[in-house]
Amino acid sequence: MTDQSLRNLLILLCSVVIGMTACNGSGTGKEAGREAILTHPPYSSLTDSIGKHLSADEAGLYFRRAELLSHNDQHELAAADYGRSWDLRPDEATGARYAATLTIIGQMDKAIHLLQACSRKFPADKDFPAKLAELYAQSNRMQDAIAVYDNILRADTLNDEAWYEKGLLLEKKGDTPTAILALRKAYTIQPVNTYGLELAHLYAESRDPASLLLCDAALRRDSSHDLLDPFFIKGIYFSNTAQYKKAIIQFDSCIGRDWKFADAYLEKGIAQFKQNQYQPAMESFQMTVRVSETYADGYFWIGRCFEANGNKDQAIAYYRQALALDKNFTEAAERIKRLE
Repeated sequence: MTDQSLRNLLILLCSVVIGMTACNGSGTGKEAGREAILTHPPYSSLTDSIGKHLSADEAGLYFRRAELLSHNDQHELAAADYGRSWDLRPDEATGARYAATLTIIGQMDKAIHLLQACSRKFPADKDFPAKLAELYAQSNRMQDAIAVYDNILRADTLNDEAWYEKGLLLEKKGDTPTAILALRKAYTIQPVNTYGLELAHLYAESRDPASLLLCDAALRRDSSHDLLDPFFIKGIYFSNTAQYKKAIIQFDSCIGRDWKFADAYLEKGIAQFKQNQYQPAMESFQMTVRVSETYADGYFWIGRCFEANGNKDQAIAYYRQALALDKNFTEAAERIKRLE
């Protein structure tokens, strides 16, 4: 065997040994990393106390170490410690922190099961059902989330927050009439702008002039003159009822208070476009991408203006830009296909 062949063989053998070592150590590498963290400051003193059973309150030690780990963004290790603390002493504070940490690390099903247990174990604590409903919604289990709020409302029909959250979920489901009923109930119990403007938005989408009354009520309470939503919602109502000149006035009011409000430029441009005012509409749409370069709708509507003026190549270019920013922009894709 030549020297070169011998060297090649040695290299191959070393590679095999290293690979085997890596494979054999893969199961323990994570545990070793965990030990390396927990046995060094700022966790080492707590780890020593836990290991040597120096405290009768072992659950409290795990909880304190979990808090410290969480503060330092070591959420997986924190979840393990919260879990140990929960097993030793399942109290409300531990349940809440444990569930929140499970959510952070993406263990949604485990967090949901924990919150279900907490809701049963601590029926007087209203935070657990609310957090459970929130996790259901995040997991796209809308009906389960709504059922939680229904249970809350059976026990307390004047719970305005539950009516509001239920209304938002119904809106996401596309059940606008029932969402309006829930939001109206919330606003009747507690007439705050948050509830009123959400209700006004649904009224505007439904072409109900009650939208205007709610927006005007919010503006009367706006002593600092910084609200944008009432003007924007009124603009949507006027656009939906083909009162485009009135709509533009409202969108201009939004822009006057915040010149970077891209949605206001977009809706103003659409109102102009629907009146065949293509050049003013183009200027409005160009402002949307000026204030937000990644605003796909702005590029799409600039394309619509070019298409309306017979400039197919420019239209396609802007539709492609919209599609590049939003791969699910089906209308842009359809217009490209038709024009090509």
